[in-house]
Amino acid sequence: MNREIAKLTTSQFARLHGVNKRTLHYYDNIGLFSPRSKGENKYRYYDYLQSIEFEYIRMLKELNMGISEIKDYLDNPNADDFTRLADTKIREIEGEIRRLKKNKKVLLDKKQKLVLCRTVQDGEVRLSECEEERFLTTPYGFEEDDLQKLAVHVKEAWTVEQYREGIGSYISIDKVRQGNFERYEGLFTPAPRDSREEEILVRPGGMYLCGYGRGGWDRLPGLYERMLRFADENRLELSGFAYEMGLNDFAVSSMEESVTQVLIRAEQR
Repeated sequence: MNREIAKLTTSQFARLHGVNKRTLHYYDNIGLFSPRSKGENKYRYYDYLQSIEFEYIRMLKELNMGISEIKDYLDNPNADDFTRLADTKIREIEGEIRRLKKNKKVLLDKKQKLVLCRTVQDGEVRLSECEEERFLTTPYGFEEDDLQKLAVHVKEAWTVEQYREGIGSYISIDKVRQGNFERYEGLFTPAPRDSREEEILVRPGGMYLCGYGRGGWDRLPGLYERMLRFADENRLELSGFAYEMGLNDFAVSSMEESVTQVLIRAEQR
C-alpha cells in the first residue's frame, strides 16, 4: 500500500534543517529551491525527500559557491561539471586546511610562551637545550628608538604570513661583550618551509644560555651582564649571536609587563 509522503510547511521544514524561514522564501523566489506541492488550502508544502536536495545546496554554499553558481549547476547537473567543481573545491579545501594548521601552530606557540612567562623570574639565567631554528632576517640597527619606523620596516621586509609567528632581534656576541648595543645585526622571524636557502639564518641546535628579563628594552644590558657573569662562573664559551624574542608582546598593555627571552649558544670550555 502506497503511503503519502509526509508534507511539511515552511516553518516545519525550516525547523527540521535549523534555518530561518526567510532563507527558504528567498530560495523559492529566485527559483533555487521551492516547495514541491500545493494543498487544497493553497499552502505550499515541502516533503521529506527534499531534505537531501536542500542539504546538498547547503553543502555547495559552505564550499563558498555563490547562489548564482549553485543555481546554474542545479539547472543542468552533469558529471563533467561536477568533476570540475569537485577538483576546484578540493584544492580550495586543502589550501584552507594548510592555512588553519599554520594558524593553529601560531596559537599553540603563543600559548606556550605565555605559560613560560608565568614560570620565569626577572633576571633569571639558566642553560637549556634548544632545537635548530631557521629564520628569515632583515638588517635593522635600532639606531632610533622609533616603534613606528620599526613597524614600517617589518611590513616592507616581510608579509603578514611570514612574521605572524613573532619577530625578534639579534646582535653579535662580540658586541654584547663590548656593551655595544647601539647597532644590532637585524630582525628575525621563523622561516616558512618554502623559503629559499639563501634567505635563511640557521640557529644551530644545542646548548644555549637563556636569560629572561621583564620590562622595557633599556633593561636588557643589565640582563646581558648577568648572563656574561653566569658564563664566566660556569666556564661557558659563548658564540654566534644573542637572539632576543618578546614572549608576551601580544598579551600585555605596557612594556613594563613584557617578558624578553635571550638565547646565546654555549659550550663547556
